[in-house]
Amino acid sequence: MRISAKGRYALAAAIHMAQQFNNGEYITVISISERLGISKIYLEQVFSLLKRGGLVNSVKGSQGGYQLSRMPGRITVLDVLTAVETSLFEQTEDTVREKAPDIETAMRLTAFDVLDKSVQSALGQVTLDDLVTEADKHKGEDALMFYI
Repeated sequence: MRISAKGRYALAAAIHMAQQFNNGEYITVISISERLGISKIYLEQVFSLLKRGGLVNSVKGSQGGYQLSRMPGRITVLDVLTAVETSLFEQTEDTVREKAPDIETAMRLTAFDVLDKSVQSALGQVTLDDLVTEADKHKGEDALMFYI
């Protein structure tokens, strides 16, 4: 499975926002850009899609920024990716429909549809809370330890 840069950046930004969720503050695109090393211009496009998908709220002005629209435990990876990945769950194109419709139907029902449902189910079970918990387990793993 291949997730676009837009999808990966959206998920990383959403996780970062979930980590900050309890402080109730709005987070700027600039601060997310600096923290994650992602282009501000690219993130603005991502947040436009996240807002359209109902996953973030925004406030303009000096105290403005973005905030998750729901608690992190109620936003799944599927929600985030569906908001930004336009072709993630498009139906697989027909392969041999004209010459071998029986094979086409077998592939669709037994392989492609099953795969799509499995991926959707798996991504629909992982929440931003789950990802924050996992990120917290790995915080500081790359940090150097100095002994004096």
